[in-house]
Amino acid sequence: MRASDAMTGRLGRRDRGDVPAWVLITVMTAGLVVIIWGVASEQLQQMFNSAMDSVTGPGAGS
Repeated sequence: MRASDAMTGRLGRRDRGDVPAWVLITVMTAGLVVIIWGVASEQLQQMFNSAMDSVTGPGAGS
């Protein structure tokens, strides 16, 4: 038995965490991003361009 196991109270069991839940959350988040981007890509691009124009001013940098 390692000293670190004795201090944390892990005697003979492995504490691996909940990896499948994190994988599921990551995959679902990526799926939502793809769906939202597919549905609203035109609006998102317009919002981005509008935000950039308001910061830099129309025609700045050209």
